[in-house]
Amino acid sequence: MSFDALGLSPDILKALSEEGYKDPTPIQAQAIPEILQGHDVVGLAKTGTGKTGGFLFPLIDILSRGRARARMPRSLVLIPTRELAAQVWENMGIYGRHTKLTKALIVGGESMPEQQKVIERGVDVLIATPGRLMDLKQRGGILMNDIHYVVIDEADRMLDMGFIPDIEKILAMVPPKRQTLLFSATMPPEIEKMAQRFLRNPKRIMVSPPASPAETVDQKVFIVRPDQKKKMLLGWLRCDEFKNAFVFCNRKRDVDSIASYLRKEGVSAAPLHGDMVQKERTQTLNDFKDGTIKFLVCSDVAARGLDIEAVSHVVNYDVPFNADDYIHRIGRTGRAGQTGEAYMLATEDERELLDAIEKKTGRKLPIQKEAGGGSAPSPREERQSEGHRARVQKSHEKRPQPQKSKSPQQQSKPDKRDDDDDAGNGFGDDVPAFFRI
Repeated sequence: MSFDALGLSPDILKALSEEGYKDPTPIQAQAIPEILQGHDVVGLAKTGTGKTGGFLFPLIDILSRGRARARMPRSLVLIPTRELAAQVWENMGIYGRHTKLTKALIVGGESMPEQQKVIERGVDVLIATPGRLMDLKQRGGILMNDIHYVVIDEADRMLDMGFIPDIEKILAMVPPKRQTLLFSATMPPEIEKMAQRFLRNPKRIMVSPPASPAETVDQKVFIVRPDQKKKMLLGWLRCDEFKNAFVFCNRKRDVDSIASYLRKEGVSAAPLHGDMVQKERTQTLNDFKDGTIKFLVCSDVAARGLDIEAVSHVVNYDVPFNADDYIHRIGRTGRAGQTGEAYMLATEDERELLDAIEKKTGRKLPIQKEAGGGSAPSPREERQSEGHRARVQKSHEKRPQPQKSKSPQQQSKPDKRDDDDDAGNGFGDDVPAFFRI
């Protein structure tokens, strides 16, 4: 099926063709006709499946037939984070460039007066985070009685971030006669309850099992000690295989600490988390997109929806507390039919979190090395170590063997290699020396 068969207008089809899009993704193929027919929709699809296009393409088509009035947006797209909202705003400009539709981005960290000025001129599509929209409403900067199309994107992430009460208040402010679209990667009971309350006989679309990792991502888990993590990460990022990567941490303070450590070691890295000012977050993300920064050390603010092509790796520096977050984190690679790799560093006391991920995904995580045997080296270090071990073995063969006989106790004790305590280029019996520097 092509986009031509979905009933979209020539203006949308022209923009999609210019972007090189020929065939819709499964979620787009199923959602777009239902939305064009005026149905409420609940779309359940994992990350990287084109959910944004699933609602944005038909929304542009529908809205192109009218015009907005001052301070009265015609549609509302609710997004959990500023980065995702900015991305949808950008996509709206790309796919709607052959229409005369206007748009506004209402997020925290930006000038409220400037945002109010845009609203006062009238906008067709209002893209907003729930918190900033509530602030704007309370200040009387927006009228919501002309909103007849509402999109709730990344609904499960909204739940995680505590936005559901705000969303319910917002939905109560807009006219009850409206078309509501809800998209989510998973469907927790709270989201299902909200859908039943605010959507009218929605068409339910599920194109893939929830909480399912991308098939294009090769996953690896390494059991390590906490003090091995930084050196192991550094070794990976210095490998040629790592073209670029997201490095996810559970805590914001670790994001800053690890990014600082990597920069001191000469690695092109930068932090990204919710405590940074919006201008800095936007610049950091743009630098990562254009390759100025190779490695983005981030919190889960970057785990959802960010559409950055050709990301070679994802590293979970910590095992995520929530199993769903693991799915979304590794979904930053292996997108748009490409392959990717996801590495995760785990300690012995995180086994329960690993079990939770396996239960959620229905798959066994590929553990590369059991604890006690030391951490596994990077791919390049593995190749280098093979040659080193061969040289060590050859040098051992050339050495004269001692003639003194050993006692039975001495004979039963295994010999230690001579580089056990070497912090040079070799490996010891327990931990690669590279990680003990």
